[in-house]
Amino acid sequence: MKLNKSILLTTVILIAAASLYRLIPNRPLGFAPQIAMALFAGSVIRTRSFAFAVPLLSMFISDLLFEILFIAGISSINGFYEGQILNYVLLTSLTAFGFLLRSQKTTSIIAASITAPTAYFILSNLFVWIAGGGYGHPKTFDGFILTYIDGVPFYQGSIYATLVFSAVFFGGYKLIKSSKEIAL
Repeated sequence: MKLNKSILLTTVILIAAASLYRLIPNRPLGFAPQIAMALFAGSVIRTRSFAFAVPLLSMFISDLLFEILFIAGISSINGFYEGQILNYVLLTSLTAFGFLLRSQKTTSIIAASITAPTAYFILSNLFVWIAGGGYGHPKTFDGFILTYIDGVPFYQGSIYATLVFSAVFFGGYKLIKSSKEIAL
């Protein structure tokens, strides 16, 4: 596996920053960089296994930090919970949307920044309802709808966050690439 050193360093910085960002108290529900990071990793990192690992590592590190803070009594949010593996699989799978962004066209990035959180919202809330998680709504059509209603604030936050962080990641990447070309 041959990785460009600047992409590797950038990736490590992004993972660390995104992991720590999730720990910010009182941030809007769902407003986190992990979905945008999955899109960016799928688009920029050529080694697919490494691209899939980027959002997974970011999420795991932040969950580990949450768990440490929870055990220490500093936070009321525990880092590890039942069904978390499925959440990791869903988040990591969003990297595949990034594979469609190799051309890095602005319209494609915007479309993926809306489509990926929407896919995550639909699937994650379906699994929450099936497992009886969340607020434990009944396994009826009404309970199904209530589960999705409960998820709307997270969905809105994830759409906004993915649009904002995609602009930062892809825009920053384009700026760095163009400045290197100018310097040459």
